[in-house]
Amino acid sequence: MASKAILDQKQIIIDEIKDRASNAKTIVLFDYRGITDSEAKELRIKLRESNADYKVYKNTLMARAFNDLGIDLNEALSGPSAFAFSDDQIAPIKILSDFAKEHPALVLKVGIVDGEKADQAKLAEYAKLPSREGLLTMLAGGMIGLVRDLSICLDLYSQQKEQ
Repeated sequence: MASKAILDQKQIIIDEIKDRASNAKTIVLFDYRGITDSEAKELRIKLRESNADYKVYKNTLMARAFNDLGIDLNEALSGPSAFAFSDDQIAPIKILSDFAKEHPALVLKVGIVDGEKADQAKLAEYAKLPSREGLLTMLAGGMIGLVRDLSICLDLYSQQKEQ
């Protein structure tokens, strides 16, 4: 039986995981076996640029924390797992997917986006979505097109009324 001090330390870590998971809009579990320290540092820098981060915890502690939150990720918690979290829904998924393309050792296992569980196929779909800035640019382009078309119509209408 573990001592009270060890159990208290484990509970602190479980509470930390629960806090990060409940405050994040996106959670991604991934297998980091085979990436070097320099690659892990590169990944961490890329994630931090988009206000995301990752941390490695023991699978048993992550399982207890997620079970306490009512999230069933037990099947994904086999083998070494890292836990990425962010307030942005898509950015960490895109970063991890792009990084996995360059470094095949990194494998995305499962994610939770806005409270919904996402398997590997769903994560791949999310990774294909444009960034927030890209979507806003597309929206602005569409709105400019409508305004341009309206101005052309009004100009033609005014020319027709002049005749």
